[in-house]
Amino acid sequence: MRPGGAHAIQIERIKFIAMADTYTNILYHIIFGPKNRQPVITAEIQPRLYEYLGGIIRNHRGVLYEIGGINDHVHMLVRWNTDAIKDLVREMKSDSTKWIHKTFNGHKDFYWQSGGGIFTVSHSMVPRVMAYIRNQALHHQKKSFKEEYIDFLRKNGVEFEEKYLFD
Repeated sequence: MRPGGAHAIQIERIKFIAMADTYTNILYHIIFGPKNRQPVITAEIQPRLYEYLGGIIRNHRGVLYEIGGINDHVHMLVRWNTDAIKDLVREMKSDSTKWIHKTFNGHKDFYWQSGGGIFTVSHSMVPRVMAYIRNQALHHQKKSFKEEYIDFLRKNGVEFEEKYLFD
C-alpha cells in the first residue's frame, strides 16, 4: 500500500483530471473620479477618455459593456477575467492620466482619486446597471457623486469611515 493508504491514491487520481479551460463571467460595476472630485472631465475629454479606458480593458481581455458619468466621476460595467480587478483599475487610472496630460493642453493637473468602488453585478442585473450608467447626467440632477458613492457602499455592505472616502 502507498503511504497515506487508499485516500492518497484517490487524491493522486483527482490530480490528473484536467479541465479544458477556466470559464468565467465576472461582472463589475467600477466607479471612480478625479482627485478631490474636481469636475474636470469636460465634454471635450469625455468621449475620447471613454474610448481610451475601453481600449485598456480590451487589451487585458476584458469587455466594457457600458461607460458613463458626469464631469466628476466615471461608471463602468466590465466583464473581467480571473486577473486581479484592482490591477486593471490602477492601470486605467495611471495610463489615462498620462494620456490626458499628453493629449489635452491645459489639463496637466488632472489626476484620479486614489481609491474607488468595485462592485460585482449579477448577470440578471446587467440591463439595469447599463441603463443606470447610461443615465448618469439625469441621475446626478438629484444626487451628488458623494451621496451616490456612499449609497453604493451602504447597499453593498461595505464598512467605511466617511472622512477617508475621498482625496
